[in-house]
Amino acid sequence: MNIGELKKLLILIAVFTGAYFMPIEVERFIGGIFESLHLLRYYAREHTILCLIPALFIAGAVSVFISQSAVMKYLGGEAKQWISYLVASVSGTILAVCSCTILPLFSGIYKRGAGLGPAVAFLYSGPAINILAIILTARVLGIRMGIARAVGAIVFGVVIGLVMQFIFRHEDRERLKGFQQMATDEKERPVWQNIIYFALLVLILVVVNWAQPDPNTGIGFVSFMYANKWVLTSILGLSLGIVLWKFFGLKFWKLAASVLAVVISTLIIPGNHTLHFIVAITFLSIFLATENEDLQQWLGGTWDFAKLIVPLLFIGVVIAGALLGRPGEEAWIPSVWIESLVGGNSLGANLFASVAGAFMYFATLTEVPILQGLMGSGMGNGPALALLLAGPALSLPSLLVIVSVLGVKKTSVYISLVVIMSTISGLFFGMIS
Repeated sequence: MNIGELKKLLILIAVFTGAYFMPIEVERFIGGIFESLHLLRYYAREHTILCLIPALFIAGAVSVFISQSAVMKYLGGEAKQWISYLVASVSGTILAVCSCTILPLFSGIYKRGAGLGPAVAFLYSGPAINILAIILTARVLGIRMGIARAVGAIVFGVVIGLVMQFIFRHEDRERLKGFQQMATDEKERPVWQNIIYFALLVLILVVVNWAQPDPNTGIGFVSFMYANKWVLTSILGLSLGIVLWKFFGLKFWKLAASVLAVVISTLIIPGNHTLHFIVAITFLSIFLATENEDLQQWLGGTWDFAKLIVPLLFIGVVIAGALLGRPGEEAWIPSVWIESLVGGNSLGANLFASVAGAFMYFATLTEVPILQGLMGSGMGNGPALALLLAGPALSLPSLLVIVSVLGVKKTSVYISLVVIMSTISGLFFGMIS
């Protein structure tokens, strides 16, 4: 029997053994299964349509409309480090997304010619340096925790990127050579058109995911944005349609048909804003598929990222739900274990909080109320900061995708850097707080 057939036999034996000894009579096992399905449904309802799909369209646009020469100029290996890391950190900060939504954007710039270091800095900064989350952290968990999270996240993004770039400098230099050769023959669209186009895409992503503020801690501007986010999204969506018509050659009747479809859906089912957003995305996709080469390539790039990222994310969400469950719900790993392991400020408590945070899934802004509950159960300040620095930037679903983009070795180093730095930061913060 050759090795291939032996592997198939071992897989069949493993599946049979798992099925034979499956503990379906154990309540916790069944609870973990249900928790995985609950988390998957939550992700599909609350996160995929409004977060992931717009991010995939932005990633597809990056792969088509951002020239490799521009990426190389600001984020490539030959760019000045202070410029590349500033651009990467600021770009990630503006998006204010979670660890899963940042993945298509990270994959887009990395495959377009960004250096490993700036790309990783962007990957970390998007979820970690979330302005809204930092403000919420300061108001709910205290100003010192908010400042520590902000400073730690900013330093982490740059340091982790620099270390990754140094460790894999030879491999990355070879990778970037190919992009430099390809960039010489590119034809670029006017910069001002791209700026308007991408600004609208990013604003739609940010505004449509604007979180509801806490009535006790909400800021005036934040509350205003949330109250009017769908009006603003409609204005931004219409503006994007006009840009596609004027700059990219989308036929006017297709723009008019898309607007009419959204208006009709609003009149038939008022108040279901997610449905109206789906209608807009559907009509946009159909019309892009029948337009000029540039717009067809945009849709094709979006689909390529969707095929790569979405299945891995959903598998990761299912596994994370089965192991850890949702906030306040039990799964295979009892929550009391976690609470008992993160008390005080020992090295073990900080390390465990960092590792747990690296595998837990946090939707945007949910880490703050979760930490508030854990701290109420005895979690120390140090482990709380460690989890804040590791958790939003990583998750089991995101790690599966990062492996597919960077490979096992680079992903392992990235995880290790986040965990080690989070542990050290938590330990130090716990000593002085």
